[in-house]
Amino acid sequence: MTNFRPLHDRVVVRRLTGEEKTAGGIIIPDTAKEKPMEGEVISAGPGARNEQGQIVALDVKAGDKVLFGKWSGTEVKINGEELLIMKESDIMGVIA
Repeated sequence: MTNFRPLHDRVVVRRLTGEEKTAGGIIIPDTAKEKPMEGEVISAGPGARNEQGQIVALDVKAGDKVLFGKWSGTEVKINGEELLIMKESDIMGVIA
């Protein structure tokens, strides 16, 4: 992912794969699976500017596992990989 750098308060997230089976062992086909709302931050922009014009750094960094809203972000394909670009405010939290 060396040829794409998000700007301002945007982050690039790779979705983590969802469950392939239910708790009862039923295999879920790809067409019926919900897209996971959990991902890993691949890269993050430098931050947004505040009212004084200073850059405020983001709370997330590359490698963080995060939860985001179901309809958050814009899906893009970079180097053949499907990724999401979203604002940091679309991220609900970091998974410890």
